Amino acid sequence: MSFLIKPTEIEKKSFEIITQELGSRTFPAGQSEVVKRVIHTTADFDYADNLCFSEDAIDSAKQALMQGATIVTDTNMALSGINKNILAELGGSAHCFMADPEVAAMAKARGVTRAVVSMEYASKIEGNLIFAIGNAPTALIRLHELIREGACRPALVVGVPVGFVNVVESKELFLGGDTPYIIARGRKGGSNVAAAIINAIEYQLVKREGF
Repeated sequence: MSFLIKPTEIEKKSFEIITQELGSRTFPAGQSEVVKRVIHTTADFDYADNLCFSEDAIDSAKQALMQGATIVTDTNMALSGINKNILAELGGSAHCFMADPEVAAMAKARGVTRAVVSMEYASKIEGNLIFAIGNAPTALIRLHELIREGACRPALVVGVPVGFVNVVESKELFLGGDTPYIIARGRKGGSNVAAAIINAIEYQLVKREGF
């Protein structure tokens, strides 16, 4: 028995299998790449139904990335999963403020989560902002409040926190709203999903070696 060992060959074969197993299911251009990469990351075909896109999500994200967007995550895991080499090629950067001492001190003093304060901290960043939330529903809730207050106008909100408490409700806040979004409805999600979504959009903008 022979095995595929080259990373590019493994990935290509994986996407061929995903496309085959999706059968007649199709998605709009731009969204298809996101759905398939999330399935590739999780081996979970439920995302073909769970992922919800605002009409302008992909175009808004691409425009922001091409103008050097700042991506803010709610976990260092999501931050580490984002392809920062490609992001740098596009003139952008990625940050997570959860471990910032100032954020930690402020959260403790106020009796709120670091995720809440990190969203407030990030909202002050100038330029195009993309949020990739894969873990903390409190981050998504506070971000929604900041948007309603006019303190922040993200080019895209990726809302895919995973879990049981406030998770479903926090995601539903964005559905049908004016802010461009990619939301994973229900309890599923995670930092790996958030990073996969960002990478799927990045990969549409640059040619990757071996592809």
